[in-house]
Amino acid sequence: MTELPYRRNVGAVLFNAEGLVLIARRNDVATEAWQLPQGGLDEGEDPRVAVLRELAEEIGTGRAEIIGEVEDWLNYDLPAELLGKALRGRFRGQTQKWFALRFTGRDEDIRLDLDPHPEFDAWRWARLEELPEIVVAFRRPVYARLAQEFARFAAR
Repeated sequence: MTELPYRRNVGAVLFNAEGLVLIARRNDVATEAWQLPQGGLDEGEDPRVAVLRELAEEIGTGRAEIIGEVEDWLNYDLPAELLGKALRGRFRGQTQKWFALRFTGRDEDIRLDLDPHPEFDAWRWARLEELPEIVVAFRRPVYARLAQEFARFAAR
């Protein structure tokens, strides 16, 4: 496992005007798996540009402005049963640059149906502190860190 590299990735914690965050349900796993929008970083791509591109690709809108950033890159490792399967079998996990963003659109702007092969089949607004309990276990440490780092933007 340690011989495989981490995939470089950006992630978005998208806050609405009430301080809730957008989470989306993956449509490619058997169990309910909720997560924040995230996606691969192209070679040479600026992470701040990439996070807005990923939002547009994954949730159908880039109507957002960056309001915060985790200084560090956060890593997670895939569990043993997903190694060689998830992430096309080429990575041990992901190293992620996370951003907090303020949603500047309306709920109607969020369109999961625009991609011919959507990653998500549902979305909802959630409280930031809920995130570590909602996501799959191997992502919990990263989501707990996000809840701590971005608490200042969240609903009270």
